[in-house]
Amino acid sequence: MKVIVCGAGQVGWQIARHLSGEKNDVTIVDNNPDLIARAIDALDVQGVTGFASYPDVLERAGARDADMIIAATYSDEVNMVTCQVAHSVFGITRKIARIRAQNYLGAATADLYRREHMPIDVVISPEREVAEAALQRLAAPSAFETVSFAGGRVQLLGLALDADCPVLDTPLRQLTDLFSTLRAIVVGVRRGGRLFAPDPGDQLFEGDQIYVLSETGDVNRTLEIFGKGARKQERVVIVGGGNVGLSVARALEARRDRVRVKVIERNRAKAELAADRLERTIVLNGDGMNADILAEANVGRADALLAVTDDDKTNLLVSVRAKAAGCPMAIALINDPSLASLIAPLGIDAYINPRATTVSSILRHIRHGRVRAIYSLGDAEAEVIEAQVLSTSPIAGQAIRDIDFPEGAMVGAVLQGETVVKPTGATRIQEGDVIVLFALAADVPEVERLLQVSVDFF
Repeated sequence: MKVIVCGAGQVGWQIARHLSGEKNDVTIVDNNPDLIARAIDALDVQGVTGFASYPDVLERAGARDADMIIAATYSDEVNMVTCQVAHSVFGITRKIARIRAQNYLGAATADLYRREHMPIDVVISPEREVAEAALQRLAAPSAFETVSFAGGRVQLLGLALDADCPVLDTPLRQLTDLFSTLRAIVVGVRRGGRLFAPDPGDQLFEGDQIYVLSETGDVNRTLEIFGKGARKQERVVIVGGGNVGLSVARALEARRDRVRVKVIERNRAKAELAADRLERTIVLNGDGMNADILAEANVGRADALLAVTDDDKTNLLVSVRAKAAGCPMAIALINDPSLASLIAPLGIDAYINPRATTVSSILRHIRHGRVRAIYSLGDAEAEVIEAQVLSTSPIAGQAIRDIDFPEGAMVGAVLQGETVVKPTGATRIQEGDVIVLFALAADVPEVERLLQVSVDFF
């Protein structure tokens, strides 16, 4: 597949890295020659320096025979015009654009991205993705990572195992026997900085970080088994009243179980806008770094604090202050991945990486076969993939034990109709089933091959 990636920032870089690693023909476009030189040196890609929306630049990038264009520059307008030029001048069939401004994404613009208007096939909104990620974190407060799959029927839980975890030093095979009705499987373990797919004979140890795929109804039981209590979120403080904070607050207001929310926003205009758009939420105009403002928000009695300002260091320090005040859970928005290593030493419970969520969203629309969702773990170390099995897939009709999955891949859940099945070696994968599986980055191409639709299907 020939792909043009516009924008060599963090998102474009990661997309190009994924695609080139899977032997796609990738050309990256950016008007910064230093970023292009860095991409060419580090990745197996071609590079073109220039503005992505210029037809002559896209021509040099090979747009005449490209299969897909991904517009992920820093400018929404450039991304939109790039897709228009790709469609009108070059006839590129698949166009994906990252668009940040919510003004372009409201109900009034629902028809904007039709083929006859602004021909963009997939619009990715980082703010919406981040707000959804924040809500996922709040839903499972004792997990450092949580993502929904299979229409909300399956949850990925990232859990850090403490000394009081009741199932330490127990082979995973024995856990399956002890909790035979539990629809949850440990699909990944990070130990000593290394992430791997465990074997049935592997044990879990204190300090391990594990990834578990669980049927949503069994999430609370899964958390208890691994020593994590299910805490109810009744009082939440959000620091940052921009698009992300506002989206989270509105979603919390819409819940049936009443959640009391307070928003702290330093910018007066933004605070007034948030107050106008929210119904039951209390909005405080002040600096979240200020101890008096945090005290006024009663952060010490809150169940969770969410720091989502546009400054990473502010989010980190606000989270530390909230923990010091007695808040049991603090989640920080971190754009700079190099700061993620500070999360554990600072005692912050979880973080959200906007670029990782955006990359995962874009990758979901690139994969072969009938892939319905995808989530990238860590520093692109592994992926959790949700895919529908078609009749032409090599795995259709086979028992899991007979499928030649690579060593770093593991099926964690199977959706058959409306029922989530805990997979065993004897589970037979049928046409129409939806599977959720974990795969180390190096094994993703082979997993895709097993999921891929043959040409004669069309």
